[in-house]
Amino acid sequence: MFSDRQPRRFLDPQVLSRLAAVPLVPRKPMVGTVSGRHASPHRGSSVEFAEYRKYVPGDDLRRLDWRAYGRSDRFYVKEYEADTNLRLCLVLDTSGSMAFSAAGPAKIDYARRVCGALAYLASQQGDAVGISCAADGIVRTLPPRRNPTHLRLVFDVLEEAVPAGPTRLPEVLHEIAETIRQRALVVVVSDLFVEPAALGQAFSHLRFRRHDVALFHLLDPQEIGFRFQRPTRFLDMEGGGAIFADPVDIADRYHRAVAQYLDAVRQLVLESGIDYHRVLTDEPYEQLLARFLVGRAAGRGLR
Repeated sequence: MFSDRQPRRFLDPQVLSRLAAVPLVPRKPMVGTVSGRHASPHRGSSVEFAEYRKYVPGDDLRRLDWRAYGRSDRFYVKEYEADTNLRLCLVLDTSGSMAFSAAGPAKIDYARRVCGALAYLASQQGDAVGISCAADGIVRTLPPRRNPTHLRLVFDVLEEAVPAGPTRLPEVLHEIAETIRQRALVVVVSDLFVEPAALGQAFSHLRFRRHDVALFHLLDPQEIGFRFQRPTRFLDMEGGGAIFADPVDIADRYHRAVAQYLDAVRQLVLESGIDYHRVLTDEPYEQLLARFLVGRAAGRGLR
């Protein structure tokens, strides 16, 4: 277990211990700087055989396949899949709406637990971890690095994150797509209070840059159920005005609007091919992350 002198409210050692049984793997080859446990698009040294190619002067003679020479009277070299490290880039939505909570944990607290657990798991694998807080732009950012001291800084950013201001998540994702130099696993944790069309363009930009994108869409159960019983003052937590309304009068229109919004999000997910997880904040985050990790491990195969 990673030793951190400062206790973190969003980290549960027992949960982390159980989740560590399944590795965090990308869905596509990564381009790292050191040897690791993840597949690379380049050839190198590994136990995973890739292909044969003809010998050329200067190749390592230890990689010659003498059985192939005996069968064909030609020299062939064995190529293997290179293994490299992963860059995990966490994008945490810290806009004002992330402070909302009807009964259970606020969305920002749930997001801290998800990001903290993923950061810890990646670091334990020897992978690089970075984080960006997004509201009306990038509020705070740390580039991915691979050491325990840097992981503590990532935890500090999570602990000090304060939801405030409007959401400009699509613009932030476009900026991140341009600034991450090499392929990475980009994990976005947000309530997605943005236009789905703009969000789809940002995800397409990330995919164009060869990043593996995962999205955790956080919703409070009250935002789906809308179980208000008396006239209520509804406040825009991202800087807008307030509306006083009777829930009985607006419930049908609200549910239709939410259904249309979720359908639009579902469509952009299908078009962009991202790894999408919609979750209500009353679901234990351990179940969410276990489903996420097992799904990826099953898709790529345990290496």
